[in-house]
This record gives sequence, C-alpha cells and structure tokens, in this order.
Amino acid sequence: MNDTLRPMTALLEIRDLWAAPVRQRGHALLRGVALAVAPGEVHGIVVESGAGKSLLGRAVLGVLPSGIRIAKGAITLDGEDLLAASPRRRRALLGRFLAMVPQDPMTALNPVRRIAAQMTDHLRLHLRLDRRQALAVAEALLAAVHIREARRVLAQYPFELSGGMRQRVLIAMAFACRPRLVVADEPTTALDVTVQRQILRLIRELQREAGTAILFITHDLGVVAKICDRVTVLHAGRVLEEAANPALFAAPRHPYTAALMRATPRYDRPGEALEPVPAALAEQLRAEAEALDHVLA
Repeated sequence: MNDTLRPMTALLEIRDLWAAPVRQRGHALLRGVALAVAPGEVHGIVVESGAGKSLLGRAVLGVLPSGIRIAKGAITLDGEDLLAASPRRRRALLGRFLAMVPQDPMTALNPVRRIAAQMTDHLRLHLRLDRRQALAVAEALLAAVHIREARRVLAQYPFELSGGMRQRVLIAMAFACRPRLVVADEPTTALDVTVQRQILRLIRELQREAGTAILFITHDLGVVAKICDRVTVLHAGRVLEEAANPALFAAPRHPYTAALMRATPRYDRPGEALEPVPAALAEQLRAEAEALDHVLA
C-alpha cells in the first residue's frame, strides 16, 4: 500500500482481538475486543486500572510489552492491516499517520536532550524538513499549544519544565504531522486538576482543528464526559458496552457501567454518598470473562 491512506467509513477498526501472555496458555488479557473509530471521532476506552485498556492502545500502536502476544483478531487503519505490517511499515506509520500522547510526561521525554532536538528529529524524519525549517515549525507548534516564550523552551531540557509544560510538548509532537489517529493513554493522570482541564481543552482544540480521531484511554468518567463522542466500557479485557456519550450517561445499559457511575463523584451533586462497585458483580463478570479463555486453550 502507498503512503496515502484510503478513506473508509471506519478509520480504526478492531475485530475480535485477543491478547495473551506468551508463556501462559489458556489465559487472555484482551478477550474478543471489537470496536470502530470514525474519522474525527474521540472514542473513549474506560474502566478501572488493570482491565486491559492501556494494553489495547499499545496493540494499536504495535508496541506491546515483551512477553505479550496477539493471539487472534485484526486491527486495521483505513483498511490497512496493522498486525500484518512489517516493522519498516510500522515505523513509517508511527508519527505520520498514527501518533501517541503517553501517560507520564515526567518520563516520556529524553532527559538528556533539549526539547528542540527531540522535536526537530521528529519533524525532519516525518516531514522531510531541514534543520532550520524544523526549528521554525517546532516553535510554531509550541505556540499552538499555548506555551509562552517557545524559543526559550526549545533550548531547555525536560527537567526544567513543569509536568503540564512537558505534556504540552508531547501533545505538540503528537499532532505535529496532523496524524489520522492519536492514541491518548491517560494523558492527564499525572497532572493536577487545574492542569488536567487545560490539557483536555487543548487536546479537543487541536483535534477539531486537524480533524484527527482520538482513541482516548482513561479510568476517569469525568474526563470521558468532557471530551469523548463515543465510549466503550471494558472489564477484564472484554467489551461490556459501547454507546454515544450522551446515551451512555443518560441510560447505561450494562449493570457494571451503572455501578461505575454510582461510584464516581459528581460536581453537580456535592455531598452525595458514593457506592462502591458490588464485589459480587465484579466477581461475576471476572468469572464470565475467564470462562471465555477456552478459545485460546
């Protein structure tokens, strides 16, 4: 396939995706996951930590942890089979058509290289710019993510910047080539509440301007309500429910989704007592998920 991706109804399509440890047969981490992300859509993946949501994002990016394999299923980007793509093709897609905003801005940047070097390497590789052109584009990108004195920031090292500033740099790099899809893996988790709000507004602003689709991975239902168009709820590596954002919050269909909402604080209901997810429900769902693992046995 050439470097111009074909437009289709679904930009990203995941079909019957199973992931499992290489050395542990009969045990799955992702269990038949299926979802589709439309062009320009912000699609949320939400559930508690350890349920496979970050693993799903890494499967899309092709950067699974060592010891984890895709056992079966398909992932396509504009019709191109990502699981069948060669390492060279994967590298060509990453950054240019498919990008990532990582979870921890404290560790995602190289601590011994200046911001300018890290940004210009990215731009020169994917956009074929010379050094002077790449520096000009990098400065414009930092200005676009509302970083003041962008030229000064380019000359600094990551440790000289706050967490919010580092996350803005990472967002600028993710959107630099106007990719078709950005995987945002809990991009506000390490930030305080005030900065979280600014970063969410910034991501949405850039997404609308570029027309980029986002697979937004989070455990925070409040974040989902603010930024996502559609939402998929996972538990124990399997999809329980998918719906448009307003419909999900107005009338969740699955008991687990409803339980998550009852366990989430709401600003419009201060002082309301929260209910933990019933242990019996969580155990029932886990047993149901594990019963599916015979597929990989």
